[in-house]
Amino acid sequence: MKPKAILGTLAIFAAAAAVFSAPAKNAPNAPRPHFVNITRSAGINFVHNSGAFGKEYLPETLGSGVCFIDYNNSGRQSILLVNGRDWPGHPVHPGTTMELWQNNGNGTFTNVTRQAHLNVPMYGMGCAVGDYNNDGCDDIFVTAVGHNRLFRNNCNGTFTDVTKQAGLWGPPKFGTSAAWVDYDRDGYLDLVVANYVKWTPQTDIYCSINGKTKSYCTPEAYKGESLDLWHNNGNGTFTNVTKKAGLYNPHDKSLGIAIADFNNDGWPDIAVSNDTEPNKLYINNHNGTFTDEAVTAGVAYSGSGVARGGMGIAASDYDHSGWASLAISNFSNQMLALYHNEGNGLFINESPHSEIGHASLLTLGFGCFWFDYNLDGWPDLLSANGHIDPGINAIQRQVFYAEAPLLFENLGNGKFADVTRQMGANFNRPRVARGAAYGDVNNDGAPDIVITTSNGRAALFLNEGETNNSLEIKLVGVKSNRDGIGATVTLKDGGMTQSQMLTDGGSYLSSSALVLTFGLGRQTKANSIQIAWPSGEKQTLANVAAGEIITVKEGVGIVARKPFHKRGTW
Repeated sequence: MKPKAILGTLAIFAAAAAVFSAPAKNAPNAPRPHFVNITRSAGINFVHNSGAFGKEYLPETLGSGVCFIDYNNSGRQSILLVNGRDWPGHPVHPGTTMELWQNNGNGTFTNVTRQAHLNVPMYGMGCAVGDYNNDGCDDIFVTAVGHNRLFRNNCNGTFTDVTKQAGLWGPPKFGTSAAWVDYDRDGYLDLVVANYVKWTPQTDIYCSINGKTKSYCTPEAYKGESLDLWHNNGNGTFTNVTKKAGLYNPHDKSLGIAIADFNNDGWPDIAVSNDTEPNKLYINNHNGTFTDEAVTAGVAYSGSGVARGGMGIAASDYDHSGWASLAISNFSNQMLALYHNEGNGLFINESPHSEIGHASLLTLGFGCFWFDYNLDGWPDLLSANGHIDPGINAIQRQVFYAEAPLLFENLGNGKFADVTRQMGANFNRPRVARGAAYGDVNNDGAPDIVITTSNGRAALFLNEGETNNSLEIKLVGVKSNRDGIGATVTLKDGGMTQSQMLTDGGSYLSSSALVLTFGLGRQTKANSIQIAWPSGEKQTLANVAAGEIITVKEGVGIVARKPFHKRGTW
C-alpha cells in the first residue's frame, strides 16, 4: 500500500470522468431511488476503536467489517459490527467489543451484545455468517489480530464461543476476511480465512515517510501469511486442510475473499484479493483440491504486470452473460479493477476504458459489492473508500484521507454511470470507510447499506424513492447445507435472464444478507425460477409473483411467502 506519485495524466482521467457519467435509467417523472442515513433515528451509535495511541501499528489502518444476520429467525436482518480494542497497557477506550444490533422491526435497533454473550474482548477485523452445524440458526465467525473466534448460535438469542472445541484455536495470526463455503458439497459449510501479514506489537517495524516521525509501514515491510481452509467434519469440529487442498502460499497478503462458480462446472471456486502480492483464482478440482489459475486467467496482476494493492473483492454476472466476473478495489492511483469473465478461462480488465476506472482512479477502495440498488435487473457496483494515511493530502494534493463512496449504475450495455451524487448529500459525504454490506432491513424489497468507518461511526443507509419491482428468495437446504450457500438461482422474466449464486463473504471484512434479491423492473412476476442446489438437486418454480419474499426448501418448493412492506416503511 505504498503511495505513488500522481502522474500528469491524472488530471485528464479526472476530467474524462465527467464525460463518461450519464443519467441513469428511471421511470418517467418518478423520484429516483436514493439512500437516506437513518443511523441516528435507528438508535445505532457504534463507534469503531482502532486502538491507536501514537505507535502507528499496522492493524489500525485496516478495520473493520460488518455482517447482516437474522440471528433470531425473526425474518428481519440485524447488524453485527466488528470492533478493535485498545492495545495492552494503553487503555484509551476500554471495554470496546463487537456489537450486535437487533432489528426491532419498527425502524429502530437495540444493542443486544451483552445479552447475546458477544461482548468478548478481541481485536476484531472481519466476520462471516453461516449455519455450520445445520441446526437452523446462523452462527458467526470473527477474524482478529491474534485469535479468530467461532460463536455458535444457541437458537435462543445467545451465542457460545466454541473456537477451541471446534479445533479452530491455532497460532495467533492477522486474520482479515472470511467466508463460509461448502467446497466439497458434502452438506456442511467449510471455512476459508484470509490472513494478512506476520505482525505482532512485539515485531512491529519502524517506518517513516519524512525520516523524522514514525509512520504506518507498507505491507512490503512484513512477510506474508497463507490463507487457511478449514474442512467441516460434520461433528462440530474442523480440520485445517490448506496444504492438502493446494491453497498454501506463505507469500500471500490477503484482504478479500469472493466465492463464485467462475467456470460454470457446478463447484464453488475461490478468488482472493492480495495487497502488493498477486491475486489468486482457485478453481475447484472436484476432489478436495484447487488449482490457482489467476495468472493465466489475467486477474493476478495489473495490465502492466504489477501486483496491486487489492482490498475488497466481489463477483457477479453483471452483464447477463452467464459467467461470473470480478471487481477488486485497489489502492489509490490503481483504479477499481473490473475483470470481465470471457467464458473461456480468461478475464479482461474493462476498467481503463470504463467510467468505473476513471472515477475510482484517485480513491482507495475497501468494501465493494454488486447489488441491484434500483431493481432494474442489472447488478450495480458500490465501492466504500478511504485512505490509510491521514496526511496523504500533504503528499498528493488530489488524494484525500476521507473519501466519498462510489456507486456505479449498470446501464445494461456493458457501461456504467457514476450516480453517487444523485444518492443524497449524506451518502455522498467523505468518510474513512472500510467494511460495507447490504441487506433489506425493512423488508420493502430494496437493498439497504451499512458502511463502517475507521475510528468513526458506522452508517446505515435506507434505500428510498420510487423504484422497480423485485423478488427476494431465502433458501433452506435439506441435503445441501441449511443456508443453501452455493446454490445457483436462475430467474427469467420476459426477455431477461438473471443468475445469482448465494454466497457468504465478499466485499471487505464483511458479509451481506443471506437472501437473494432479484430486480424485475416493471415485470410483475418471474416466469420461471430454476435452483441448482449444491447437492445436485434441481428445482423449478413457475409464475412467481413480484413484491414478496419467498422461502424455498430443497426438494419441497415454496414453504413460506410474505409480501413486502410499502416502500420506505417498516
